[in-house]
Amino acid sequence: NEMSKDIRELEPKAVWNKFADLNAVPRPSKKEERVIQFMLDFGASLQLETLKDEVGNVIIRKPATPGLENKKMVTLQSHLDMVHQKNNDTVFDFDTQGIQMYVDGDWVRAQGTTLGADNGMGVAAIMALLESTNIPHPALEALFTIDEETGMTGAMGLKGGVLQGDIL
Repeated sequence: NEMSKDIRELEPKAVWNKFADLNAVPRPSKKEERVIQFMLDFGASLQLETLKDEVGNVIIRKPATPGLENKKMVTLQSHLDMVHQKNNDTVFDFDTQGIQMYVDGDWVRAQGTTLGADNGMGVAAIMALLESTNIPHPALEALFTIDEETGMTGAMGLKGGVLQGDIL
C-alpha cells in the first residue's frame, strides 16, 4: 500500500514495519481469525514455539540469548483486536480492509478510520523483539490476547498454567 511506504521509513524501523504489516490485516474485535493466523504464521516463520489456546490467544516463546538462560522468563502481553470506527463519510469495511495509514508531520494517522495503535503498537514492539537478532534478552513469552476491546474474552479465557513466564 502506497500510504504505508512512509510509515516503513519511521524509526525504529523494526517496530513501524511490524505495525504496517499488522495494520494490513483486518482485526476487529470478535473477528480475529485472520490476525490470529497472521501471528501463528509469524511465529512459525521465525521457527519459534508458537501455539493458540482454546479461545484464540496466541503465545510465542523465544529462548534466551546465550548467557542469559538463567534469568527469569519474561511474559510480554498485548491484544490483537482494535476498536473499529470510521468517519461518517468514509466507506470502509473493517472485515476485509487493512488500515490506510499516512504520516502527517509528527503524527501517524489513518484515512477516515481508527488507527489501531491501541494495541497495535504493543503487538508491533513485541513482534520486533521476537524477530530481532541483536537485542540480548532472557527467555521471552509473548501473549497476544483477543477481544480486549469488547469483552476481555482472551484474558478471561486464558487457562491457568499455560503461561511459563515469571514476570509479566
